[in-house]
Amino acid sequence: MDKQQDVIRVVPLESGILQLNLNRPEQRNALSHETLATLLQILQTAKADASVKAILLMGEGKAFCAGADINQLAGLTGPSALEFARFGQTVFRYLELLGKPSLAAMHGCAFGGGCELAMATTLRLAATNTIFGQPEIKLGVIPGFGGTQRLARLIGKGRALEICLTGRRFTAEEALQWGFLNEITSPENLLVRAKALLTEIVQFGTVALQGILSTIHYGYDLSMEEACELEAAQFGLCCTTADKLEGVSAFLEKRPAVFNGK
Repeated sequence: MDKQQDVIRVVPLESGILQLNLNRPEQRNALSHETLATLLQILQTAKADASVKAILLMGEGKAFCAGADINQLAGLTGPSALEFARFGQTVFRYLELLGKPSLAAMHGCAFGGGCELAMATTLRLAATNTIFGQPEIKLGVIPGFGGTQRLARLIGKGRALEICLTGRRFTAEEALQWGFLNEITSPENLLVRAKALLTEIVQFGTVALQGILSTIHYGYDLSMEEACELEAAQFGLCCTTADKLEGVSAFLEKRPAVFNGK
């Protein structure tokens, strides 16, 4: 755990929310191979831990994440770059399909790989002074951790092309307007608001939460017929659970539901 804390600070579990702080502030939390490997290991443990209901990602110091570690990028060759990109994509896809909601709470900047990391989370919240960008073109490369694909899906093909081709930065206000962000808040309120959003979500039944996450993620690229069949199957699964009985009973009895994840 001490080794993990060197690159990712794991905050003790609170109300089912596991807070992970990227912990390389002097490098503006740049994503080294070690950081990515550590994140994957933590996520694998969290997925198997029923007490973990949601993941909160933040950054120590003055930034959320400035992107991939340039020192490591400088030494990449064609084959090693391919391996590095595939590994980063694997980690971010694992986060995306974790089956538990995740939220990136950002401040300072989210550039390159940091922006791509945020796109792999379920929700994105940012302080009003946060700046975003995919500046890889200025280094003679392209986004490699899924950025070209998730950005286009989030904000549209035309806008994603502009951002990636020019490498220009964009503001939190622009990100909110385009649908990249779910919400912006003041810097001093970032952590409080992030926890409030996740706390609101984790009160619900875990089977239904997992069903929504998997149906939207997997169904997005299917035909409408296939996606609706996936939705129907997940709906049927939910209707076999104790949480469904509790939810319906609570509604009819006009009381708050208490879900137990079964």
